[in-house]
Amino acid sequence: MFLAACGGGGSDEPEALAPSSAVQVTDRRVPVAPGVSLHVRDWQAGRLAGPTFVLLPGFGASAAHFNGLARALAQRGRAIAISCRGFGQSDKPLPDDTHRYDTETLVDDVHAVLQALHIDRIVLGGHSMAGNQVTLFAGRHPERVRGLVYLDTNFDYTTVSQDEEEDPALAEPSPTEADTASVAAMIAFNRRLNRNWSAPMEADLVDKLEVKADGSIGFNTPDAVAAAMYTAGRQFSHDYKKVRVPALVLTALPGDWRDLCPWLATDGDAQTREAANALVRLFNTVRAPDADRLFAALPPGSQRALFQPATHADFFIEREAEVLRLVDGMGWR
Repeated sequence: MFLAACGGGGSDEPEALAPSSAVQVTDRRVPVAPGVSLHVRDWQAGRLAGPTFVLLPGFGASAAHFNGLARALAQRGRAIAISCRGFGQSDKPLPDDTHRYDTETLVDDVHAVLQALHIDRIVLGGHSMAGNQVTLFAGRHPERVRGLVYLDTNFDYTTVSQDEEEDPALAEPSPTEADTASVAAMIAFNRRLNRNWSAPMEADLVDKLEVKADGSIGFNTPDAVAAAMYTAGRQFSHDYKKVRVPALVLTALPGDWRDLCPWLATDGDAQTREAANALVRLFNTVRAPDADRLFAALPPGSQRALFQPATHADFFIEREAEVLRLVDGMGWR
């Protein structure tokens, strides 16, 4: 099921798109603070009059997660994706008084990238926890934003409960020694865990890996960095009153256990499947009104869409054409 609802947006016919073959991709290292440079991937098709889309990956992901969507958006203008400090190919200083991982610092980093690349007004999109950055950036720099895209993010992460214990039978499995023996083995492991494995997801995974001398792999983000960013993200509370531009709110909800726990065996026992489906029902009961609160907090002219069945990590990859139609409907020029 796909549903788009609630008014606003542009009614003009979209301009003809640049051909996909015209899109050129450039990888940059952009200094944003003393001792910190970020990996920025830049897609351009020579359409200087079109909007510039800036995409921020969710917690733990890299710019490569947007390899598909960004290329398509670049046919409308320009698209850049930023691997935030601590992840992907960006620098990963350990957290201290100088190197912070709170939302305010991450927003400062985004602003520094725009300054360095001489980018003025943007359409800013963020996936998952990067929705924190979208809201704060829009409030701090209203002169720079013409629109916002919330890619399956929560209204306020401080209100998301962490108290419930996870059912061990439903937990995502951890890689074994055999799975970490090589990059290829790790890709195969993650392919088994995901219902819709894709080239952008594989590129994102590779960006996260560190190859050791013996060929085995580990993750290149230090545990202290991941913990600092996750904790800070869960402590940030949005001030939507400062958002002045229309936003597109995209929400992904699972249909059944295959969307929420795709690693479970299809021929597994009925009790485990029912426990997983019960988790889906609970998840949807919480997430649907949360998406309502997010949309209600945004300015007139905002639009929303629900993707169901869908998975949080890759709905904008699997349903790219539908996402693009919604973006075009906003009338951003």
